[in-house]
Amino acid sequence: MLDKKGEEIFYYVGIDVGTASVRAALVDQFGTVVDQAEQSIQIWEPHPVHYEQSSDNIWKACCQVSKKVSHSASNGQIRGLGFDATCSLVVLDKQFQPLAVNSEGDHDRNIIMWMDHRAGNQVDRINGTKHKVLSYVGGVMSVEMQPPKLLWLKENLRRECWDKSGQFFDLPDFLTWKATGELSRSSCTLICKWTYSSDGGWDDTFWKEIGLEDVLEDNYAKIGNQVLSPGSSIGNTLTSESAKALGLPEGIAVAASLIDAHAGGLGVIGADVKGHNLPCENEPITSRLALICGTSSCHMGISDKPIFVPGVWGPYYSAMVPGFWLNEGGQSATGKLIDHLVKGHSAFIELKQKAEARGQHIYTYLNNHLDRIRASGPVGFLAADLHVWPDFHGNRSPLADPTMKGAIVGLRLSNGLNDLAILYLATVQSIALGTRHILECMQAAGHRISTMFLCGGLSKNPLFVQMHADITGLPVVLSKEVESVLVGASILGACASGDFPSIQDAMKKMSKVGKVILPNLQDKRFYDKKYQVFLKLYEHQLEYRAIMKGI
Repeated sequence: MLDKKGEEIFYYVGIDVGTASVRAALVDQFGTVVDQAEQSIQIWEPHPVHYEQSSDNIWKACCQVSKKVSHSASNGQIRGLGFDATCSLVVLDKQFQPLAVNSEGDHDRNIIMWMDHRAGNQVDRINGTKHKVLSYVGGVMSVEMQPPKLLWLKENLRRECWDKSGQFFDLPDFLTWKATGELSRSSCTLICKWTYSSDGGWDDTFWKEIGLEDVLEDNYAKIGNQVLSPGSSIGNTLTSESAKALGLPEGIAVAASLIDAHAGGLGVIGADVKGHNLPCENEPITSRLALICGTSSCHMGISDKPIFVPGVWGPYYSAMVPGFWLNEGGQSATGKLIDHLVKGHSAFIELKQKAEARGQHIYTYLNNHLDRIRASGPVGFLAADLHVWPDFHGNRSPLADPTMKGAIVGLRLSNGLNDLAILYLATVQSIALGTRHILECMQAAGHRISTMFLCGGLSKNPLFVQMHADITGLPVVLSKEVESVLVGASILGACASGDFPSIQDAMKKMSKVGKVILPNLQDKRFYDKKYQVFLKLYEHQLEYRAIMKGI
């Protein structure tokens, strides 16, 4: 097929496995999303902070969405396939069949999700070792990483799971194995979530010290000893069986994968910004921060040299953009927190009914409602007396404390729709204030960030975007293609196909600026004061904890 200029059009399929759904997109070499599809996936919560999924359920969803988008191009034009996924832990037995990660023995539930916090005791002991590998995760390992989850399985399900295990995959690597039959892992997953080093490989002393010496067997065969850079072509290409299941041409290139947030970063951070009057226009790419915001949020900053930021993951070499070091801040619950507070409010039923009557999404209705009740002042000022500390699922960055709790200060006896709207506003502000907290820590350590690039579901919410611009004081760039994570996954497939000489070249040609949101600098004094209160909420929580200690 030729475009209007007579040039041949190439297509790439990107598949993104998020927390609650699988999406696929057909993307051309210019970064245009030609078609996309989505399929929900199942989540089990058998116990508090235990979250599980099924690798069979996820792969089936991948096949469904891939088949849907592939119909928009003839098979000969699809040249590459890229996967990204959440950093969840997939467990298979020695016959490569799903193996239960639960005491019920349900083998369908063979994935410990990224947001599962069951391994709190294990991660505390790992951090107590103060092993040198921890310096590359901000000094403190997160309960959301894989070593504590492995240790939990060994200590709690030794006979049922640990002794029968054959492979432990990060979910993105499980998907490339299903597509190609090859057991290689992406350097992105292993470096960011497993303590692998780009120059030194695995550190035997770490695994031995934490009680997981078992993984050293057969040269780390269970967790990966063949490591590829993201976007590299996996040698086996797409197998005939997987091609049939996915509805794609057999033998097309399959790329080494990325974690979903990193794919989002890849899809936005390299865009050509000429002509948009942005501070980063005449600055290196290291002046940009990619913020991927959905169920949770990830803050991706890159640098030429390693920068160690306390409480922020990394530095990871070539984990997102080849040749650059990556620091990754994050908030464990953002979209999930907004949903939790809004849908749990007594006025939610009224909100839902009124939004449906107008044919609007609930958050569109809330944004409009805030405009209606704000009188003449800025919308943000409505939450002058209502303050939220957003760590309802612990703090990932920059405090690296999974025991932190959420807090709301300034509640009244009234509980109507206006109160719900203002609580929603204060919650969005708290998430943006958390981003400012992370940014300040990254800047203090040596990053020089002048522009934010947002993508993910929350970037579609104008209030969320504007609050991030106002509270950080930085301009925000939104991509021309809203689904930047899918574009990032497609960039991987494009690189694997050989159609682009490098990921950087593909990023520049396939990522495009859509909209620029500038901060309202006249509101700076207000948000500086909100930030002072925000930091006080943290200090006060530590004080309350100290008072109650030992009871």
